Amino acid sequence: VQLQASGGGSMQAGGSLRLSCAASGPPFSRYGMGWFRQAPGKEREVVAVINWSGGMAVYLDSVKDRFTISRDNAKNTAYLQMNSLKPEDTAVYYCAAHLRSDGFTRLWRNNEADYWGQGTLVTVSS
Repeated sequence: VQLQASGGGSMQAGGSLRLSCAASGPPFSRYGMGWFRQAPGKEREVVAVINWSGGMAVYLDSVKDRFTISRDNAKNTAYLQMNSLKPEDTAVYYCAAHLRSDGFTRLWRNNEADYWGQGTLVTVSS
């Protein structure tokens, strides 16, 4: 599985960005997908996770009601829509995939993934 993340950039606070994660390899609809981020000097944290069908999603408390994770299995792509961006959202964002049947839980609770994308930088200025 190869994951290609894109869509990062620089934005002023209050703005919006949409990150994309294009997957290639085994059937995309089998994967749990997640977005993680790592800010300078901080540990990586999970931002949002979505299950294989898109019917279930969970979010980091600090991004709830601002970020939305989604997926289009026909396009083999996952998305992270980020609205009302804040300076504290500045980080490198990574998409990740887990192929196990309990991958959703492993991504969310264990920060565990089978595959990682290369990261895309999001910078939010005040």
